[in-house]
Amino acid sequence: MTDQSGNGGEAPQAQQAAPRFTVLAQYTKDLSFENPNAPRTLGPQQAAPNLSVQINVNARQLAPTDFEVSLMLEGGAGQGADTLFKFELNYAGVFRIENFPAEQVQPVVMIEGPRLLFPFARQIIADAVRGGSYPPLYIDPIDFHALYLQRLAAAGGQQQARPA
Repeated sequence: MTDQSGNGGEAPQAQQAAPRFTVLAQYTKDLSFENPNAPRTLGPQQAAPNLSVQINVNARQLAPTDFEVSLMLEGGAGQGADTLFKFELNYAGVFRIENFPAEQVQPVVMIEGPRLLFPFARQIIADAVRGGSYPPLYIDPIDFHALYLQRLAAAGGQQQARPA
């Protein structure tokens, strides 16, 4: 009997499986919306309020191939006695990273994870602000690659083997 597979009857060397990046879950871990001066601040505004938004990305390894990525968004409009609203959102996802070279795992987790989570977090913030009787706040898109590079530079340019 002859082998028709063309490989001489031997199993091929272990082929490198294609890299896979899978979303296992995504969820709101914590959400806070404060409307401290309502109803006084709900009327027409004389000037555009001072808006501020801060973002932070954290990750932790749950299993050899699974990582939780947390996207933290904090911000608000106005200041002090003139605060219109404040919000804090911790939106997270669990991602499975398979068949990536070790040096690519951290960038994939810290760039692609938040990139996939951001549109959902953005919508949650917009809905919360609208629920507070203000026009929805649509946060501008974020360049997570640039944010990752800034974080590396701040850490002295040393890339860790695994996300912290």
